[in-house]
Amino acid sequence: MLELTMASVSEADAGATAGMLMADAPSDPGSLLRVGRDRSLCRLVTPDDWLFVSRVHLEFQCGADGVWGVIWLRGSQVEPSSEVVLTLPGHPAQPLPYGGTAKLPHGGSGELVIKDRSAPRSVNVGFYHEV
Repeated sequence: MLELTMASVSEADAGATAGMLMADAPSDPGSLLRVGRDRSLCRLVTPDDWLFVSRVHLEFQCGADGVWGVIWLRGSQVEPSSEVVLTLPGHPAQPLPYGGTAKLPHGGSGELVIKDRSAPRSVNVGFYHEV
């Protein structure tokens, strides 16, 4: 099972505890979890006016081997208005390229941070792969 938690943090909220949203899916081949602004497609939804997050921004997919990966889906713009950084325990933070993918550690945890390039706000998506 993959468990996700999401917090939206703006400069005004920096000193406060942000509300958390949670979603999970079984580690069955083909299982999906999406993060973005579109409530009809995404299990974790950001504020509607946070346009630096695409309608469907991140897609977590379970492969045939039960290992999860994440894709930063390309939006309608040639250049993104955000950046995505992947952090895994014991490893330096790594940017996820626009349209790029990353495998998540089997039985591990970490965080993806979607950072607005034009304002001090972010969407922090923590993940835990339970085996």
